[in-house]
Amino acid sequence: MKFYRYIKTYCLILVCATILTTSNICTDEATAQTVVPQQATTVVCNPNSLPLEIVASPRSFLNKNVTFKARFDKFSTLGLDYKPAFKSSEEYISFLIKRDDTNFDIPLSELKLFIKRKEAEKHIDLKSNDEIQVSGVVFSDALDDAWIDVSNLILIKKATDNNGV
Repeated sequence: MKFYRYIKTYCLILVCATILTTSNICTDEATAQTVVPQQATTVVCNPNSLPLEIVASPRSFLNKNVTFKARFDKFSTLGLDYKPAFKSSEEYISFLIKRDDTNFDIPLSELKLFIKRKEAEKHIDLKSNDEIQVSGVVFSDALDDAWIDVSNLILIKKATDNNGV
């Protein structure tokens, strides 16, 4: 009796395996698809509100060039070496800008800005509240944040020094 049950189970497994390996699911050949890199398009919006617009919907700015003005906060290591949106900490440094939707000094940490270290060394004298212009490409929307590879950073106006007041 056990022998017949064993043969029956073995035959059932053999039939299922044959059906699965000869069905269309396994016999369809994979076709190679060429990946065409998307070219970045330039976004022209209100430059004063653009950082908040990018943060609000990073996916709509993906693979687009953006240029905006902001107040510099500080250089940082935020987001470096994060695998889904990888920028090496050996080659890049990140920096933060300040939120412009509040009167308090709060960094816009949802906007990940990366600049090559060699370029950042040219701007080592940037201080908090300096007005800058940032140009770059939104290369990822990992974690529903905007990740921007900065290609150009320009100091527009130095912040006033209020230490003596």
